[in-house]
Amino acid sequence: MEKAWSRWQDWAAVVMGVVVLLSPMVLDSTERSMWTMVLLGALLGVSALWSLAQPGSVASEYVHMGLGALLFLAPWVMGYSTELMAAAWMSWVVGVLAILAGASALPAANAAHGLAGSH
Repeated sequence: MEKAWSRWQDWAAVVMGVVVLLSPMVLDSTERSMWTMVLLGALLGVSALWSLAQPGSVASEYVHMGLGALLFLAPWVMGYSTELMAAAWMSWVVGVLAILAGASALPAANAAHGLAGSH
């Protein structure tokens, strides 16, 4: 069974969440884009900690992918896709990476979930 606090994809998601959370400090942003990135970054980081603590939680990996999709769409939905290119690119790149991290951790989470359910 996979040990807690060991999956690299979840550690990567923690880092991604922290980077997005802190990025408005160094990137130009509006109040709207700042709060979008702070909120989504914090949620990504917290969901990654959830995955690290409970490696058999399949739902947490889907949460990573969902937050990644929201991050990817945020520049268009929240209106910072053209005026704040650095913030937009941060959202797009981290959004795609969060989706990939969640998807690549799903097989391990499913296996850990199956082992936990067989006791």
